[in-house]
Amino acid sequence: MNAGAPFHQLTIVTVALVGLSSSQTALAQSASAWTEETHAAARLVAGAPLKSGDAVSLRAGLEIRLDPGWKTYWRYPGDSGLPPTFDFAGSENVKTVAVLWPAPERFPDGAGGNSIGYIGDVVLPLRITPTNSAKPVSLHLKISYAICGKLCFPAEADLSITLPGQRGPEEASLVAAEARVPRRIPLGANTATAHNLAIRTVHREDDETHKRVVVEVAAPEGVPVDLIVEGPTPDWALPLPVPVTPAPGSAPGVRRFTFDLDGLPPGANADGAMLTFTAVSPGDAIEVGARLD
Repeated sequence: MNAGAPFHQLTIVTVALVGLSSSQTALAQSASAWTEETHAAARLVAGAPLKSGDAVSLRAGLEIRLDPGWKTYWRYPGDSGLPPTFDFAGSENVKTVAVLWPAPERFPDGAGGNSIGYIGDVVLPLRITPTNSAKPVSLHLKISYAICGKLCFPAEADLSITLPGQRGPEEASLVAAEARVPRRIPLGANTATAHNLAIRTVHREDDETHKRVVVEVAAPEGVPVDLIVEGPTPDWALPLPVPVTPAPGSAPGVRRFTFDLDGLPPGANADGAMLTFTAVSPGDAIEVGARLD
């Protein structure tokens, strides 16, 4: 595994978000101006607040636009690449900020392996919980990300937006991005409809030369499925699972993936480790936690 792709050090930049109060309505906007980079551009988009009882969260998103054929990376980049990094230090009236990750895809990294990320445009939804929902929110986000075509480059943006606190023209793009964020479901959940995915089993098959993990994914018959695995901490660099022939007698639609227990950080023990699996199809995406036996 090579997590050190040919990148220069990425410059950390600042994104500012300001929450709406009645005195700020005139400053509100549905999207910031684009900040252009070579082969990429980024902006912030705003959506309607989300309410659950007395709790209020502010909806926003980071939109990255890429030239045709260019890619950027998911939170786990695969065999090579760098994921975006976020630093929310300096925010005011912010209790928490969650970055949501729409389902990614794998693509060749040009060095014989595969990376994981996004091709073309992507919106990373942001959910901001204010410390005091009656007061304005000022969110500062330092972000660095990488883009790759035939070569790889660092990219940066310096964006600001005042959240309007109401539904705007970018709402549809935020809703669509959130719809592609993998659903969190338990291991062994049954496939209930013609479009749903499930991870049936995760188990080890060790022999004298290999320690590997076998995963069974249930999916609608004929639907393409990909599987990604992440370790319990970011310094785990597990290989991408590869599809293999299902075991004899497997139910229709069951897909079988395997990967070697390789890429563990020094001193780490795979026994009992909690792994995160993301299964992706054109119509569904799920996230499942499973502890290795």
